[in-house]
Amino acid sequence: MFRLGRVVQQITKTSAVIRPACQVKPTAVESLLGRFSQLRLYSTPTNTPIHTEVSTPSFLSGFNTQGSATASGVQTSAFPSTQFKTKKPTTPGKRWLKRVPRDHLYKGKAVRALTVAKRGSGGRNNTGRITIRHRGGGHKRRIRILDWQRQEEGTQTVMRLEHDPGRTAWIALLKNDATEKLSYIVAPHGVKPGDKVVSYRSSGKEQEEASDITRTVSIDPGNCMPLKMIPVGTIIHNIGLKRNGPAIMTRAAGTYAQLIQTGETGYAQVRLSSGEVRLVPVDACATIGAVSNPDHQHEMLGKAGRSRWLGIRPTVRGMAMNACDHPHGGGRGKSKGNKDPRSPWGVLAKGGKTRKSPNQFVVKPRPRR
Repeated sequence: MFRLGRVVQQITKTSAVIRPACQVKPTAVESLLGRFSQLRLYSTPTNTPIHTEVSTPSFLSGFNTQGSATASGVQTSAFPSTQFKTKKPTTPGKRWLKRVPRDHLYKGKAVRALTVAKRGSGGRNNTGRITIRHRGGGHKRRIRILDWQRQEEGTQTVMRLEHDPGRTAWIALLKNDATEKLSYIVAPHGVKPGDKVVSYRSSGKEQEEASDITRTVSIDPGNCMPLKMIPVGTIIHNIGLKRNGPAIMTRAAGTYAQLIQTGETGYAQVRLSSGEVRLVPVDACATIGAVSNPDHQHEMLGKAGRSRWLGIRPTVRGMAMNACDHPHGGGRGKSKGNKDPRSPWGVLAKGGKTRKSPNQFVVKPRPRR
């Protein structure tokens, strides 16, 4: 720093001696003085705190994913960190382990009154025979009772987000502001504790009785309403198939559908995640937004034992069986007898036609290979 100051002084003296008549070019001198001042400012410590404003990621352009909760009143974030959680490969099982962070989820147990015990059957029917293969064992679980109807009126507050061992998406605990009744729903992507959600299913019936009265509807993630009240192009999930029925389609993690046509009566057209366009009654329910935990598809269990914890038993290849056990079995070496891939009961497994009659509610089938 001291040497740089003397260099600046020498440059100013020589420039004044060499050119007494003409004006000195300020470019070189001013640039050195500017750098010198920057170094001094950088070296001096400052006691003033630096406030950085962190922008909350938005789910989709055109939708209000922030809800009505303020950032100061919410302690947990609605979005987990974008980086997957990995561990140091101290064991072979940890080397390929890749999990979605769950730091924003509730650490305690579920509401006991909203759960029932799960009794596993090991894939066997009432006669004791295996009807569903590769099932058995696993950790002890309790089934969470979710509200698929959303018939309760009034505003509900999101109390917390929880992990449900029986499904891939997160679940949200709701509390009715008027009755203080608790219920579980599939958490939409972007909803966080403190947000307000409303169900407009019962208000649709009131509008039919008194058609002269108009009512505004909030198109925010988590709000449930009939398809005839949703604008065209909206991203939706938890779609029902009957007038007063529960949510049936688009309930897994990261799934969503788009409403492409609707009306007051008849059927609406919904484009599913697979690309299929399907007819759904306009009086059926749907929830605004997409399902939470969209990165579930990129998770890696890391080892076979983690699948056993989930209740999934090993799968044996058909080529490794005997001819009496599988169509691919038997023979010498790796041979499946010049047969197309099929199940143990002879049903074609890859690309074979299995549907006997077309679905009348499918407007455009999903693209196939």
